[in-house]
Amino acid sequence: MAGKVFTVAQQKGGAGKTTLVAHLAIAWMQLGRSVATVDIDPQGSLTRWHAVRAEATGGAPGFTHVQITGWRTQTEVEKLARDHDIVLIDSPPHAQTEARIAVRAASLVIAPVQPSPMDLWAVQPTLDLAAQEKRRLLLVLNRVPPRARIADELIARVRELVNPPAVDIAEAQIGNRTAYAGTLLSGLSVTEAARKTQAAAEMQALAEEILRRAV
Repeated sequence: MAGKVFTVAQQKGGAGKTTLVAHLAIAWMQLGRSVATVDIDPQGSLTRWHAVRAEATGGAPGFTHVQITGWRTQTEVEKLARDHDIVLIDSPPHAQTEARIAVRAASLVIAPVQPSPMDLWAVQPTLDLAAQEKRRLLLVLNRVPPRARIADELIARVRELVNPPAVDIAEAQIGNRTAYAGTLLSGLSVTEAARKTQAAAEMQALAEEILRRAV
């Protein structure tokens, strides 16, 4: 049975897409899943982090990683899905063709969105792309500040825009915490280097929620 394919997509840059991919990959690995990550973002940030992780772990990062160009995505993902429980794609922003290929390959599209009007407006092309490719999409509130009323307002506004069941909003939210970036600098994740923090708890909650939704 083929593994689940998750594409993290957001046409707006700076939404925290690659950071989310890295932390989710480790969280799923810790849950006992075999994981493969696919980097089709020309910036290659995920690939650079994987190299740091490989060095930090003595060449044993714990999951498979490949960096490829967009047109090869479908074939490579299908191959990886035969041998892994989860394939996680980091798609590029501002690249319609490559993003479309990555979305088309997905079982579920994950779109991080920050709690601001600009980010809410900017996520619409990603919603449209998932709808065109007939893929379910999960919006994940990312970098949510503590006690932010605007986050609640954003959720209400998003619910006006989305069309369930094709689009939904994750119950788990990712806070605006320095631990996410800080742990990546050492090639690790919050669920490894900061296991007893709120950051680790919310990332683990999101990882488990996505698996439930993907059933």
